[in-house]
Amino acid sequence: MDIAYLSDLIELHGKAIYSFCYNLTNDKNDTDDLYQETFLKAMELSHKIDKNNNPKGFLISIAIGIWKNNCRKYAWRQRIAPIQEFNEEVISEYISICKSTVEDIVISNELHNMVLNATNTLDNKFKIPLYMFYTAEMSIKEIASALKIPQGTVKSRLYKARKTLKKILELEASKYEES
Repeated sequence: MDIAYLSDLIELHGKAIYSFCYNLTNDKNDTDDLYQETFLKAMELSHKIDKNNNPKGFLISIAIGIWKNNCRKYAWRQRIAPIQEFNEEVISEYISICKSTVEDIVISNELHNMVLNATNTLDNKFKIPLYMFYTAEMSIKEIASALKIPQGTVKSRLYKARKTLKKILELEASKYEES
């Protein structure tokens, strides 16, 4: 694979890969690192990329592998020396992006956080296909190819993930109605 083909891959699938990486990491800096590592690894594995057989899925599978390795390293480090993260609120960023009222922004942010938290409670075998389908906009066939599982398994995992998310979100909604 030459540099021109890698540039074409980045142009064609870069946004989807970045979005997928962001959904895995939930942090801009980690997303940037994962995205960059994915394409560096793609350069190393360029001889394995088949231009005609789902290169997007191949890139996604590289990102998943790197992310899983990073998670293992992080878990190991947490056992040795736990780190607590500091997260800042991003409401001012939302205000500058859209001209909505503060109430709309807070509600939208709260809904986003509810869905994100519910999704993060899912097991990785359900979460990863869900992100691949909705954020990377991959087809069932592409997901199956990237994860090396049957298409029926992808469909059932997506179904179970949606069903579980619905239960979690309904439970959360009922908590808000009670208060």
